[in-house]
Amino acid sequence: MSTKNNNYLIVVVGPTAIGKTALGIKIAQHFNTHIISCDSRQFYKEMAIGTAVPSKEELDAAPHHFIQNISIHDSYSVGDFERDALTKLDQLFKENPVQVMVGGSGLFVNAILNGLDDFPDVDPSIREGLNKDLEEKGLPYLQNMLKELDPIHYEKVAIDNPQRVTRALEICIGTGKPYSSFLNIKKHIRNFTPIVIGLEADRDKMYERINKRVDIMMDNGLLKEAQALYPHRANNALQTVGYRELFSYFDKEFTLEFALEEIKKNTRRFAKRQITWFKRTPDVMWFDYMTAFEEIMLAIEEKMG
Repeated sequence: MSTKNNNYLIVVVGPTAIGKTALGIKIAQHFNTHIISCDSRQFYKEMAIGTAVPSKEELDAAPHHFIQNISIHDSYSVGDFERDALTKLDQLFKENPVQVMVGGSGLFVNAILNGLDDFPDVDPSIREGLNKDLEEKGLPYLQNMLKELDPIHYEKVAIDNPQRVTRALEICIGTGKPYSSFLNIKKHIRNFTPIVIGLEADRDKMYERINKRVDIMMDNGLLKEAQALYPHRANNALQTVGYRELFSYFDKEFTLEFALEEIKKNTRRFAKRQITWFKRTPDVMWFDYMTAFEEIMLAIEEKMG
């Protein structure tokens, strides 16, 4: 929740590989301003290739914040990001009343725009039991449990992320109420007016761009990067598409060819979840990814009045 004022945060959202980085840079250059990165996978300095971190040329084209700023060994939550990003924005707004935020991590975008929700404390033994179920029965067991206890959140959560699924179940079981019932109750005042731009493409084109990006990542050394991270494969930050599949290849569970197909398939699924999340986000102005920059800027300037 924001109050109408003279500060504007232009937010570029959409699925992976759609062109958010390029558009964000053009907008930042237009306003001679900075970019807050809101891609939670790009926070980690060890995960450059598999998370499609902007190139040196892109990073040099506009000042970026929250890219490769922490290690996979650091504990960093969405609450930490909310605090740090809002502090940075307060500083940046003193220099320029227009700032840009770019990213596809819906939960993190929502934290900046609307604030985090308050959840009651629950018995720690519930989390312990869920972690045991995860280890013994696997993630699908917990996914099915969440689908039964909170079908609304099941449709929105990053369902392949064990940490997110476990957290939601912890609240469901500990309170006897759906996790989703605690969302969007508390309103947070922000010192900026958000203008949210969504990029989209038809499904075939989106899938084609995703498949091509995975091939480029492999050409750029993703296999070597994953090999270096393999000893830390149990780390939470590495429970993500692009690395999990290659770890299975190193474990001789997959062939390399199959691992690459799984990366593409799981990235496509990830993109579909991103679209579902952002399509439910209010007040997003959607544009085809090929829309002329001038047309998008006209819409932004109209919003600014």
